[in-house]
Amino acid sequence: MGENRLVQGRYRLLDLIGRGGMGEVWRARDESLGRQVAVKCLKPLGPQHDPSFTRVLRERFRREARVAAALSHRGVTVIHDFGEYDGVLYLVMELLEGRDLSRLLEDNKGHPLPVDDVIDIAEQVAAALAYTHQQGIVHRDLKPANIVRLTDGTVKICDFGIARLGHDIGFTARLTGTGVAMGTPHYMSPEQIGGTEVDQRSDLYSLGCVLYEIATGAPPFDLDDAWAILIGHRDTPPRPPRTHRPELPAPFERIVLDLLAKQPEERPYDASELGRRLAAGRTAPTYMPTVVTGRPGAGGTAAHEARLPAWTRGMTTGHKAVGTGLRATAPDPGAALRGAWTAGARVAVLSRPAPDAVAALTARHHEGLALALRGRWAEARDVHLTVAAERAALLGPDHPDTLASRYEAAFTFSRTGRAADALRAYTDVVAARARVLGPEHPDTLAARQETAYVLGRLGRHFEAHQGYTSVLAARMRVMGPDHPDTLRCRHNLAFNLSRLGRLEDSYRMALDVAAARARVLGPDHPDTLVTRYEVAYALGQLGRWDEALRTYGEVVDARARTLGADHPDTLAARYEAGISLGRLGRSADALCLYRGLIEDRTRVQGATHPETLRARHGLGVNLGRLDRWEEALVEARDVCALRERVLGADHPDTLVSRREVAVALGWLGRWTDALTEYRRVATARERVLGPDHPDTLASRNDEAHCLEQLGRGAEAVELYRRVAVLSRQRASGGHRPVP
Repeated sequence: MGENRLVQGRYRLLDLIGRGGMGEVWRARDESLGRQVAVKCLKPLGPQHDPSFTRVLRERFRREARVAAALSHRGVTVIHDFGEYDGVLYLVMELLEGRDLSRLLEDNKGHPLPVDDVIDIAEQVAAALAYTHQQGIVHRDLKPANIVRLTDGTVKICDFGIARLGHDIGFTARLTGTGVAMGTPHYMSPEQIGGTEVDQRSDLYSLGCVLYEIATGAPPFDLDDAWAILIGHRDTPPRPPRTHRPELPAPFERIVLDLLAKQPEERPYDASELGRRLAAGRTAPTYMPTVVTGRPGAGGTAAHEARLPAWTRGMTTGHKAVGTGLRATAPDPGAALRGAWTAGARVAVLSRPAPDAVAALTARHHEGLALALRGRWAEARDVHLTVAAERAALLGPDHPDTLASRYEAAFTFSRTGRAADALRAYTDVVAARARVLGPEHPDTLAARQETAYVLGRLGRHFEAHQGYTSVLAARMRVMGPDHPDTLRCRHNLAFNLSRLGRLEDSYRMALDVAAARARVLGPDHPDTLVTRYEVAYALGQLGRWDEALRTYGEVVDARARTLGADHPDTLAARYEAGISLGRLGRSADALCLYRGLIEDRTRVQGATHPETLRARHGLGVNLGRLDRWEEALVEARDVCALRERVLGADHPDTLVSRREVAVALGWLGRWTDALTEYRRVATARERVLGPDHPDTLASRNDEAHCLEQLGRGAEAVELYRRVAVLSRQRASGGHRPVP
């Protein structure tokens, strides 16, 4: 298939991305939907090839289409279409802009990736594998070339060409019966090598090999002879990763060694368990393994070689991520399916060789992402702003990498309370991505969705509703109703409906999304639990606090079971359960809950972590409800000071604490001091959010109430009048935009 050819009257082939032993991958334009896609084509084999071999390859290609098209997870490549045209099988998938892990290591000159990046990749791949394994699918060829990291940091698994459905043993036997090797030597599990039963734990072994390589710079058995590699996997314990790289965390090393256990039963049982252990390893001061590592093999090589299946004889090592492995050649725009292929180009990734300066900027971009993952938003913001400026100078202002950095900078603005700055930044990114990539490209839609989120943060909920509705319609057209990104948009829309006062609509939509996510992702999937959390929130807004408390409790239990008791999401649900207790008048119970939560958050996240301070804020609120106002005032002042130091004076959480100080002062009859605090809050909110934002108006009402208590009625009346005018203007849509 040559350049500019139209496949099936719909997919216009634009340029060749890569070639592999059995097919080509083209960047193409879907003329029907106006979006760019990747088209993978299977090369027709001539009469010189064994007919059974040809049948297997075609069956394997069809299998990839069937298996991958049935998957719907942000960590798995999206399949759009499949068919046969002029005797050529083709597969249409999303076009991924980024680099597979093999290329990342090559770009890094064979050096291992940053530790934070390694752990982030491990967690994302574990989540994707947990999903695919829940669907009964074992990948069986997990390796760096089949794991892609996009420019926004998202990690995706690709190439399910030899995946096995759990119920499809007969088909698998037909594939292996041809003598075609399944898997890549550097990443094959002992049971794959021995030809015995393979299940999800084989994928975990392969993932252990991948993590070992990206963490140390070399695979666990870095040998040039395929036979020696296979013997190593089967009989030799790997060297601990920290002997290559001492700065690796000890818990992470323990996890990798457990993944590389020789016996499947000695590895983590499934990817969900792996995900929980990775999350726990981020924060745990010590780590106790829950499985036994593999035992060293014994005996001579010759005695063991006989147990290797016949198809391994004569096997070459294949491509590995670093070292002397083969590299893909530059694409030949004039090549058709008859052209020779090179190894290493099976993944539909749009990436081109980059100079050192570009690679350095990519590394710094990932440093910014890692800072954000650790909650260091201000530092992440500074990194992304700097990288965005340098990428614009080097690559151009509309280059996808430049836009990725600008997108991340906008995200950090949002998370540091600078909603107006975030809105401006997102608006610019949306315009540029729509111009360069198209209005319905996934990256454009992601920026449009974040724009709607920021509009909601600014109190402009009607505009946010319009934004979410527009994005949802596009996601439904492009991705379908059950795609995780479509469901995420519906989730956000449900949340925003509650802010518009449409509480019943919000509740019903959240229920629907929770049911859909349970069906698509599973009832205990983190995204499903996020929406059930939103259902609980909607119940609280409807005043149904008993039901809200019960739902929060169920979410706590499910998250503790699947994510771990100390996972931030589990702790967040416990916090909301405390709010429900307070609303039910059970402040003593809430006080007990918050004390335990503060202790756990301090142990897990630190005494000054924003979520620890949020739990302390809840403690102070309930002290006030129990009329313990002196204690409440001390707690509020302490939390306010810490939040100002950690988050900044104008951060929304800091202002909430400052208002709580004012509330306590008022209850203690110290109205002059309370007025000072209320005015500080109102002035800051007006500066950050605008004069007609609901939070600003609420603060002005607080100020007016305080003036009344001080006997300054005329000033209070004038302030109430101004608030009423601004509220009416806002309700009629006449509010001025935030600068």
